[in-house]
Amino acid sequence: MKKNLLMVCSALLLLYLLPLVLPRESAARAEETAPPLPTLRPLSVSPSVPPREEAAEAPQASSIRLLAGGELLELSLEDYLVGVVAAEMPASFPEEALKAQAVAARSYALYQIGSGKHGEAELCSDPGCCQAWRSEDELRESWGEDFGERLARIRAAVEATAGETLLYAGEPVLAVFHSSSPGSTEESAQIWNALPYLVSVSSPETALDVPGFVSQLRCAPLDFRDVILSACPEADFSGPEEGWIGPAERDASGRVVSQELGGVAIPGKELRALFSLRSTAFSLSYEEGVFLFTVTGFGHGVGMSQYGAMVMARDGADYREILSHYYPGTELIE
Repeated sequence: MKKNLLMVCSALLLLYLLPLVLPRESAARAEETAPPLPTLRPLSVSPSVPPREEAAEAPQASSIRLLAGGELLELSLEDYLVGVVAAEMPASFPEEALKAQAVAARSYALYQIGSGKHGEAELCSDPGCCQAWRSEDELRESWGEDFGERLARIRAAVEATAGETLLYAGEPVLAVFHSSSPGSTEESAQIWNALPYLVSVSSPETALDVPGFVSQLRCAPLDFRDVILSACPEADFSGPEEGWIGPAERDASGRVVSQELGGVAIPGKELRALFSLRSTAFSLSYEEGVFLFTVTGFGHGVGMSQYGAMVMARDGADYREILSHYYPGTELIE
């Protein structure tokens, strides 16, 4: 078991060093199931951003080359976005939330086009690399008799925002998003590189709005110890179990920056990956002979909270207000 855990940890540490793009954990996928946590990856962007300049108009791309299921597809950008929004956000969400998702997805796609990381393709359908995407055939099979109504809602949101893009310093922004946040979103600097429009802002969703907003993970002491030792062999677990947990350092959003275990401060994002926690907004205790993680929210926490967008839309905000809130300092260009 230890050998396998060491191999997993080594792969995890290697992925942290690779210049890949970050994953999204969407409301659609969170609502369907509580999947295993994708490995966090750093951004492939510079930690500094050039001074803000006035932008005349948004960059455009009429079509994209998409790598999906091993096939190279050529789609119009707007048709591609229909498949992205359908895969990333529940079609039942309010119209203004769907519009905000469409603009975020378009901005993210334009940001990524030209990276060259997929050879002939410009984007892929892997949510751990680019954005999730579903074909109409996949959606028809998944949605059944609701296919027509749901697709019409998604397509209307994409068409209503056609060509609209978020810019910063004249360039499309890395408009990342996640499922839900516990009161505040996360700064990108806590996980990847610092970007001026990916800072911590308030987010209004609560347990009344989000299925599975609070989750728990119980871990037997021996399993808990072995997982930690696989990543931090210097940790000392020689004493009684109740003494293994030390103080936690938290950032302004309340997420764990580091947690002391066995006398070693371990990054919260590393613990999230090691134990497949839904977010770094967690508390850890030892109760009735087991270690208990209590986790709030789902996702890396950076950028737009999709359930937060849903609540804002439900309470009367339009998509422009939602985007301005979650990506402060950006410009929405038509």
